[in-house]
Amino acid sequence: MKKFLGDNFLLETKTAKMLYHEHAKDMPIIDYHCHLPPDEIADDKQFENLTQIWLKGDHYKWRAMRANGIPEEFITGDRTDFEKFQKWAETVPFTLRNPLYHWTHLELKRPFGITKILNGDTAKEIYDETVTMLNRAEYSTRNILRKMNVEVVCTTDDPVDSLEHHKKVKEDGFEIKMLPAWRPDKAMAVENTNKYKLYIDRLAEVAGMDINSFTHLIEALQKRHDFFHENGCRLSDHGIETMYASAYSQKELEEIFTKVRSGKKLTSEEILKFKSGMLIVFAMMDHEKGWTQQFHIGAIRNNNSRMLELLGPDTGFDSIGDFEVARPMSKFFDRLEQMEKLTKTIVYNLNPRDNELIASMLYNFNDGSTPGKMQFGSSWWFLDQKNGMEKQMNDLSLLGLLSHFVGMLTDSRSFLSFPRHEYFRRILCNLLGNDVENGLIPNDMELIGKMVENICYYNARQYFGFYAE
Repeated sequence: MKKFLGDNFLLETKTAKMLYHEHAKDMPIIDYHCHLPPDEIADDKQFENLTQIWLKGDHYKWRAMRANGIPEEFITGDRTDFEKFQKWAETVPFTLRNPLYHWTHLELKRPFGITKILNGDTAKEIYDETVTMLNRAEYSTRNILRKMNVEVVCTTDDPVDSLEHHKKVKEDGFEIKMLPAWRPDKAMAVENTNKYKLYIDRLAEVAGMDINSFTHLIEALQKRHDFFHENGCRLSDHGIETMYASAYSQKELEEIFTKVRSGKKLTSEEILKFKSGMLIVFAMMDHEKGWTQQFHIGAIRNNNSRMLELLGPDTGFDSIGDFEVARPMSKFFDRLEQMEKLTKTIVYNLNPRDNELIASMLYNFNDGSTPGKMQFGSSWWFLDQKNGMEKQMNDLSLLGLLSHFVGMLTDSRSFLSFPRHEYFRRILCNLLGNDVENGLIPNDMELIGKMVENICYYNARQYFGFYAE
């Protein structure tokens, strides 16, 4: 019987163990997409306890607690930090066979070295032990990044953000790169007229110009895009349901912007036209600077309107959606390709039914300019687990080139989520190890070991250009 979370966790064969321990385990981490708060790295924040560093903002855990019958007061309410942690600990035994069970215990093992099983009975002991550790300087945010062998971390930032924290980290001489990533979702969110007007006012303020037309809007966004580039940004990211690819004219975009700026509600057709135009504009900006554009598609968000009203977005009420994918994606990429403005691209898919569709679609637009230019991104959100990772890598292998895959990211708000890279690496090595031992690929450790190292680290290092001065 294998030990739970032992040295060979998830590694089923001798070859898998060799690949992981000799080629994957010690590779540095390039975490090119996450939601870590930049100010907490800039301030080298010290967390008081596990609730503060681990449960606060983690809607994965919140969903599990609600499903376990835990009242909201212990989740997002005003109960004490320990009371909230105790309720999470009581929930953990019920997460068996859910990825949360693996993640929870990996995150206790790294960086705390705790191998006890978390449950209601061990909660106080583990909580107290980690409070002692977290209050030592070696567990500040920057030192946790060091402990986890992180080399680059890319945050998620709105065009109106000042990037003051990124500047401070660089000025401090912190050896780990903290770089911004451009997330302009709010700049195209015209479906809510009142919020959009307020956002444009804020954009006008930070861009130092009036925004009275669509042309002005693009000029202001270009200024901010330039500013992000000057501060090390090399990535954009879009959280969208599907690609927007409706037909539009420049005149229509001007008219739509004037209408929404004056406070008038748009039709569904106008909203789609505007989003389609904006997505093309952003893609052209990225191409001009040699950035990589990322698209997270397929989520249907804020399903529970009562809880949205109470708690706001990103609190655990989103799910997998079933949008039309192929035709709009084809149109969007083809428009850019016709203009020769298609930059490096990663698409993350949330509905597993669309894996093969997206993998096959992306490979229509490789042009030989960059290895793996069009990337079928790592399994995301609800698919960020063993089955999801295996399916994504199998589908990519069958329809593309796994060897050029840029690998894993955390997509997390927690400084304890870096073991997701370990989880991914173990699954990758197990997949390849099984193939070797089943005679499906050659027993050539030089070839396959290098492939593992590339997927874990070197592909991302080469692809994103974070190291070019």
